Amino acid sequence: MILATIGWNDSSSAALVLGDRIAPVRQLPGRQDAGDVLSLIRRPLTQEERKLLSAAAVADPQVRWLPPILHPPKNLLCVGRNYVEHLKDAAKGEGVAKIDTPKFPIWFTKAHTSLVGAGGAILLDPGFTRKLDYEGELALVIGEKCRGVAPDRALDCVFGYTILNDISAREVQMQHNQWFKGKSADTYSPCGPWIVTRDEIADPQQLQIRTTVNGEMRQSASTHDMIFGIRKLIADISAGMTLEPGDIIATGTPTGVAEGMNPPRYLTDGDEVAVEIEKIGRLWNRITMLGTS
Repeated sequence: MILATIGWNDSSSAALVLGDRIAPVRQLPGRQDAGDVLSLIRRPLTQEERKLLSAAAVADPQVRWLPPILHPPKNLLCVGRNYVEHLKDAAKGEGVAKIDTPKFPIWFTKAHTSLVGAGGAILLDPGFTRKLDYEGELALVIGEKCRGVAPDRALDCVFGYTILNDISAREVQMQHNQWFKGKSADTYSPCGPWIVTRDEIADPQQLQIRTTVNGEMRQSASTHDMIFGIRKLIADISAGMTLEPGDIIATGTPTGVAEGMNPPRYLTDGDEVAVEIEKIGRLWNRITMLGTS
């Protein structure tokens, strides 16, 4: 299944996506509380409800995509430096010759208030940053409460997969000697446009991921290239920490970010940045200078 959260009747609704057609779940009897996909993780659609939604689905070119999970239980759980080639980008950004391959996943979080849906604006505030960067990433959504998960059952805890663009203010990262503030500003976590459920993707470690800026290819890699795969990541973060339905885990970005280019080519007003992941879809957003529309 493909499940999304859309603007609906001055509010929001979880929705079933069927190709170019879409059906809001809140139109079903007894589903008025289905404000986002998290409601469907907690109470899955029945076969009968899926049939009703399929019959009611219509094309909607004006659909407004919202983040699939509007209010995750936690901050977004993110992994840094999880592709070998991206270590070279980071070294250039930090002005060092080399960054060693990490022995354990490097975790950080992003404020969930940074979420924005596909098509939403990424705000460029020149008073906050002049080095706005992109990071296309595969993200997974947890489907069940779990703790101390063994790697061999880690994928059983996944509800589905989505796309996240880990927007970053590079000089803010450097100034504060950590990643939270420079990655948590409003609109710095474009996510979506939907979640593809686990059963639709046989092997999440065999997906092509590409990021473009104004149509120009900037990142192109495979999720096979991760240093720590999804099973390892879930096992590692769940050691001592309870994961909850709706938690979002971003798995890191491949090489090709702006700070690793010579010279760096940071995002500017009007740029369109898009992240496309095989078997999931395409997440697109436009950079908008703060105070403009």
